[in-house]
Amino acid sequence: MSTARTAAPYRVALLGYGLAGAAFHAPLIATTPGLRLTAVVTANPERRARLAAAHPDARPLDSPAQVFDRADQYDLVVIATPNRTHLPLARAALTAGLATVVDKPLTATAAEARSLCHLADTRGTLLTVFQNRRWDNDFRTVRRLIEDGALGRVHRFESRFERFRPKPKAGWRELADPAEAGGTLYDLGSHLVDQALTLFGPVSSVYAEIDVRRDGAVVDDDAFLALSHDSGVRSHLWTSATTPLSGPRMRVLGDTAGYVKFGLDPQEADLRAGRRPDTHIPWGAEDPTHYGTLGTDEAHTTIPTDLGDYPAFYAALAHTLATGAPPPVDPRDSVTTLTVLEAARHSAATGRTVAPD
Repeated sequence: MSTARTAAPYRVALLGYGLAGAAFHAPLIATTPGLRLTAVVTANPERRARLAAAHPDARPLDSPAQVFDRADQYDLVVIATPNRTHLPLARAALTAGLATVVDKPLTATAAEARSLCHLADTRGTLLTVFQNRRWDNDFRTVRRLIEDGALGRVHRFESRFERFRPKPKAGWRELADPAEAGGTLYDLGSHLVDQALTLFGPVSSVYAEIDVRRDGAVVDDDAFLALSHDSGVRSHLWTSATTPLSGPRMRVLGDTAGYVKFGLDPQEADLRAGRRPDTHIPWGAEDPTHYGTLGTDEAHTTIPTDLGDYPAFYAALAHTLATGAPPPVDPRDSVTTLTVLEAARHSAATGRTVAPD
């Protein structure tokens, strides 16, 4: 696949300026050397006002068509719009010859994701997925501990994204139409499964319990997945909006030591609060009270958490655009994640353990 573009700075068009666009993508793009936030598509007057205040050099546009019709003015398109729009917008961007980033999940189904990968290959155009939680502090720490052999041979991985939101909020994520790819399984479950697959490889079987628990909710808000990896590791994953007391963010058990960690990576909260990687230094640093514990019940120690590093995604992407190196996230990884999520839905519906297709 040809990915090298014209000389930096690479001109970026961001589609969408809701939470994902405004809090995650725009500040990360704007602070990445070699990238320039050139245009942002949003027709909402309030969002346009916020855009003008935060990124005055970015040109506001009314519709994605204004980007695709002038594709020669851009080098990269970032799709941070509702999930149901990912497929048509990514198709249009790739067809226009534009390198493309899609926020997770890539599409609503694995088949749709495969079609995008095929289109990108056919067109020789870059496609990647914003799986930013590969750069969470806890995930980076666990990955390092595994690679260093600090846990011995890992046999169990537990990971949670739990929240307490007893009343459903308005918005597309709470809509029942499968085309919306709403609900907690596709939202935070996409991260949980991607992290497990990245650490421990392919999955041979999936068992899941998926529920709608809140009054007035019409889409899943509580889910548990048990994955059996070909490597022999078992991953137990929880995602919920109905958890008044959260469990550990991660617990990893090996044959010589374990690691347990509470609390969330601080980067999302910092970005939501308007802090930026170029001014809030050191970026991704955690309060020491949230450090995890490594060892056994008889002998354990608190260890500092690695720095979180969401900026690494766009730094790697700028390198890809300049050199043609592989992108920071292979889109086929998202196909595999969606295959596991679909198997989880089938398992929950039938009460059986199933093999991913």
